[in-house]
Amino acid sequence: MRQFYLALFAFLFLTGALGGCLSDSGGSSGITVVVEHEHTNGTVVQSFEDGELVSIANAVFNFDFSKTVSEYELITFGIDQMDGSDPTIVDANSESNVSVEFETHGIYSLSAFAIDVRDQIENISIIVRIEMRMEWVESSTYEPTPMTINPIPINGGVSPSSILIDSTVENPEIIENISTGREVEFTWSLVDGTEDACQARSGLVHEGEFVNWETIHFNTFLVHELRITYDSGQDYINVNQTVNITYDVL
Repeated sequence: MRQFYLALFAFLFLTGALGGCLSDSGGSSGITVVVEHEHTNGTVVQSFEDGELVSIANAVFNFDFSKTVSEYELITFGIDQMDGSDPTIVDANSESNVSVEFETHGIYSLSAFAIDVRDQIENISIIVRIEMRMEWVESSTYEPTPMTINPIPINGGVSPSSILIDSTVENPEIIENISTGREVEFTWSLVDGTEDACQARSGLVHEGEFVNWETIHFNTFLVHELRITYDSGQDYINVNQTVNITYDVL
C-alpha cells in the first residue's frame, strides 16, 4: 500500500515539476483557474562565515493567474502555502502575478485560488520542491566550528533523499614563499544526534596546500554535525564547505 501511495504522489508531482500551466475547469462557481509558472523547484542558499549565519537567499516562485476566467468579476488571486501562515493574495483587478518564497527546504503542496465578487472560490493544488545549499567559510582557525546540518523538513513532509558534502581544508602559507609552518593532521567526521560517527575520514594537509573530501549521506532523519578536529599540528587552517540537502525528482 505504501508503494501505491508513493507512486501516486510521484505521478502528481511530475505533472507540475516543470514550467508550464495548471488549470481547473471549476464547477458550480463558474471560475476556471489557470496558473502558469516557470518552475516548481528551487534552492534556498544559506551563507555562513566563521560559524555565523550571515545571509539567506530564499527560493522565490511566481505564479501567473492572467488566464484565469470567471462568470463573475474576480476580486482575489492567491497562494496558500498550507503551513499555517496567511495566504499571499493580490487584487485581481490590478494584479495577476502572485509571488511566494521559502526559506527552508521541503516538498510543499500549495493551493492556488481565485475568488469572485460573490465570494465563490475555486482552487488547484501545486507541488513545489525546495532544496537547500549551505555555504560555509571559516578562516585562520585551529578549532573549526561544527557545522550543523538539519535535513528534517519543518513542514513534516517527505524527507530529503540525500546530504551531499564537499569540504576543503587549506593550510595557508604563513609567509608567502617561505616555509615556516608544518603539516596538520585532522579528521573529518559526520556525527548524528546520538553522537554516532556515521562517516569519518582522516586528512593531512601540508603548508601551502589543501585537501578535499566529497561524500554523500543517506540518513536524512536526524540532525547531524560536520566536524573537523585536529589530530596533530598547530598551524591555522581555512575551511570551505558546501552542503546540499537534496530531494528526489518525483
